[in-house]
Amino acid sequence: MTVDVEGVAHGGHCVARHEGQVLFVRHALPGEQVVVEVTSGTTGSTFLRADAVEVLRASPERREPPCPYAGPGQCGGCDWQHTSVEFSRELKARVVREQLQRLARLDVPVEVEPVPGDQDGLRWRTRVELAVGGAGRAGMRKHRSHDVMPVDDCLIAVQEIADSGVLQRSWPAGTSGVDVARSSTGELAVVPLPVSGDVPTLTELVTIDGREACLEVSARGFWQVHPGAAETFADTVLEALDLREGEHVLDLYCGVGLFAEAVAEVVGESGRVLGVEGDRTGAAEGVHNLRHRPNAAIEEGDVLARLSDDTIARTLGGRVDAVVLDPPRTGAGREVMQQVLGQDPRVVVYVACDPAALARDVAYAAESGYGLVGLRAFDAFPMTHHVECVAILEPDAAG
Repeated sequence: MTVDVEGVAHGGHCVARHEGQVLFVRHALPGEQVVVEVTSGTTGSTFLRADAVEVLRASPERREPPCPYAGPGQCGGCDWQHTSVEFSRELKARVVREQLQRLARLDVPVEVEPVPGDQDGLRWRTRVELAVGGAGRAGMRKHRSHDVMPVDDCLIAVQEIADSGVLQRSWPAGTSGVDVARSSTGELAVVPLPVSGDVPTLTELVTIDGREACLEVSARGFWQVHPGAAETFADTVLEALDLREGEHVLDLYCGVGLFAEAVAEVVGESGRVLGVEGDRTGAAEGVHNLRHRPNAAIEEGDVLARLSDDTIARTLGGRVDAVVLDPPRTGAGREVMQQVLGQDPRVVVYVACDPAALARDVAYAAESGYGLVGLRAFDAFPMTHHVECVAILEPDAAG
């Protein structure tokens, strides 16, 4: 069917309508007229998913994708290869604004800032998860599919991963995937799946507030995949917290301790930092990474459970001056937000990888009297729909 494309939607789609039915269209841009092929849904569905297979009226922002595997029915990894990285940032900014308007009833100006370390949106991904198909070749899954598409190169992967040979070799039967990671120190780890034996640990060096921090991270653990992201986010979080010496800080979903390490240095020996991480490996690595910080502690456990038991009283004396929240894509949720804000911190800095989850949690914060006083957005995942936000919440600012 032929449709006129309207605005951008969350998730790397644009919106169109046909005979009253909503379509979420990939590989299109706002203002275009395209021929679409429906990929999911029926005439009775609430909405349809579709690919733009022919462009009848092109946007001036359209360009030829640099990757030969980008397009309808091909690799599902990138969403915006068919436009410039600059315009993709504008599309992401529109999504963040729309989510905050719709879910938090806030009208906030948003600019998505570049993160240093990529090549015009390419060659930035330092950790890649590959699937292995039936022929033993590693590649990418097609969009919303288990089908594996062998590729000779991934243009958003750093050059060392592209040159590692993992995409060209034949993997033995039973190999379901391959994780490849390159650290900031140049270490390269290749981990076939399912895992057999120990997973390598990589060393990451990050300059935070002008000083160098060294953290050890599992090759399959959580770490920012853009080479400039960890430093950018740590500096942004520190600036937003505006910490004083001697303050007590709660770092929730703390991972391997990036923000806890940054905060512990600023609050000094008279301050305290408590990190909570639900992943056992991540928490153990966080404990190791902060072993030289007597004013910092990392505890493994469910965040809501740790907020509800005696952990804060035991480690922070019941006093919480500031909070860092870096939840998974699903967000923190109402109960966690209520428990966090019930500690009466003077500031909460929320690092979000999903604008819809962020907007929902900002709305929950308003129920407890905390409002959004600052927001920065970063293009830590160029060519994809993903965008990272750092939001500042303070009491008595909920409108």
